[in-house]
Amino acid sequence: MLQPVIRLLVALGLLTATLADAAELYRYTDERGVVVLDRHGVPPQHIGRGYEVLNEQGRVVRVVPPAPTAEEMQRQRQEKARAAADVQLLRLYASPDDVERARKRKLAELDSVIGITQSNLQSLRTQQEMLRAQAAQHERAGREVPQNLLTQIANLEKEQSGLQRDQARYQRAKVEADASFARDRKRVAELLGDR
Repeated sequence: MLQPVIRLLVALGLLTATLADAAELYRYTDERGVVVLDRHGVPPQHIGRGYEVLNEQGRVVRVVPPAPTAEEMQRQRQEKARAAADVQLLRLYASPDDVERARKRKLAELDSVIGITQSNLQSLRTQQEMLRAQAAQHERAGREVPQNLLTQIANLEKEQSGLQRDQARYQRAKVEADASFARDRKRVAELLGDR
């Protein structure tokens, strides 16, 4: 006796759930701009525009917003990246003064590297002058300049060119670091309200 009652209750429960689902209406706008009510759901090509789910009384029970546009997605990615960068900045620096101290350290480090490069460059120039003087002595004496001497002079010129490129790169890095720290200092001040 109890089993038929349980079966009846289960069947009524399933029927109620089915009727509740059947009572839902989906309201969406098609490609022509016409508002459509549909009991079977929203066709895949219209889901991206967003839609509403209505109950049997016609009240909105759920709103599915439209999919974001490419521009909105790009803006969301940028906002997310900016938020992550802000978190990283606040991990690195507790105040704008911390940014300033880091800037001074970095610029002093780059000045030191530039100074070493200039010193190495001057040393190479001195060596090259000595080798050229030796080559000139050979020419004044009417002798041919030895090939190894010419090779050494050429190698020193190459080394000097490399050091000059390095020096220019360090100078650019110094300018870029200064600008980067200025941006970081300004942003940390904005985030902490220290304007």
